[in-house]
Amino acid sequence: MVGQLPQFRHMKKLLRSTAILAASVASLIPGSQAMVETTKQKKQRPQHARRDHQPPPAGGHIGSGKPPRGSLKKRMNEPFIDLTPAVQAGFALAFAGPRSSEVAEDRYPWKKQIVTTTFWIGEKPTKNNPVPNHQSSWDQEWAKNYGGTDTPDPAQRVDYRPAAFIPGQNPFYVALPYNDVQMSGHKPEAEKVIPWFKDDFRGAGKTVCKGRWLAIRFKDRVAYAQWEDCGPFRTDHSAYVFGDERPKPNLNKGAGLDVSPAVRDFLGMNDTDVTDWKFVDFAEVPQGPWAKHGDNNTFVINERAAKQRLAALSTKGRAAE
Repeated sequence: MVGQLPQFRHMKKLLRSTAILAASVASLIPGSQAMVETTKQKKQRPQHARRDHQPPPAGGHIGSGKPPRGSLKKRMNEPFIDLTPAVQAGFALAFAGPRSSEVAEDRYPWKKQIVTTTFWIGEKPTKNNPVPNHQSSWDQEWAKNYGGTDTPDPAQRVDYRPAAFIPGQNPFYVALPYNDVQMSGHKPEAEKVIPWFKDDFRGAGKTVCKGRWLAIRFKDRVAYAQWEDCGPFRTDHSAYVFGDERPKPNLNKGAGLDVSPAVRDFLGMNDTDVTDWKFVDFAEVPQGPWAKHGDNNTFVINERAAKQRLAALSTKGRAAE
C-alpha cells in the first residue's frame, strides 16, 4: 500500500518534514529515507547551499488523478496515490530543486553585536527585570499553557527543556522590544514598519508578531526560535526591531534581545552575552531541537496537519477498495 511505494525508498533528501505539508506527508511514509539534519550532527549549512532532490522514477504515479493502466491485480501492485491539488503542489516544490535565499537575506539583514539576556517563562520579578513572566504580552496564561516554569537551571533540564514536564509551547522562544497591538487595536505605525504585516494580517487587534521565527547567531552556532513576548523593558522600539537603530540604554547593559534557556544552552552562551539575530521566513528554518515541542510550533502544527491528511487519504483509499 502507501508504505510500500518503491520511489520513496530511493529519495536522497526531502524538504523538511513539516516546512511544506506535502513534504510532511512524504516524511511520514514508512520506508522513506528523509534525511534530517541537526545542528548537533553537522555544522550549520549556509542558507544558499544547494539541496539535491531525486525525483520519483518515471513509472510512479503521484497525484496524476488516474490509476495506472493494466489488469486489476497489476494495478493494485503499482504505486498510486490520489492526492489533493495542494499536496500535489507540495510534492512539486519538494522536487523542484534549491530555492534562492537572496531575497530573504536582503529583506531581513542581521542585527549584529546585540547584548542578549536570558529570561524564562515563570520567572519572578527582580531588580533588573521588574516584570514577572507568568504572562506574556500576547498570552495571559503563558506559564499555564507552557506547563509550568521553564527553569533555567541546567541541572533540571534535559534535551533543551525542563526535565519535569514536556512543554506545551516551543521552549525556543525570544522577546523583542516591540508590541504591534494596543488596547484600541494595532499601533498606527504597525502596518508601515512590519514587513510581513499585510501577508499575516488576520483582523484588527490580532498580533502579526507572535510566533515569528528568528535566527540567533553566537560564534559559529545558529539557533532558531519564535517571538513570544515583548522586551526587554520596552514595547515601542520599532526603529530597532524593524529598522537600523541600536537598542536603547537600559538596566541590562542596553540589552536588545531576551532568549530562553533553550536558546542559551544550544548556543553555549552565558546568561548575558552578545549575539547577532535576524528574522527568517519559516521556509528557511532547518530541522533541529526547536522543531519538537509546542502547540504554537509551526513544525508541530504542520506535522499534525500532515497526519490528518494521511488519515483522510487512507480512509478514502479503503472506501474505494
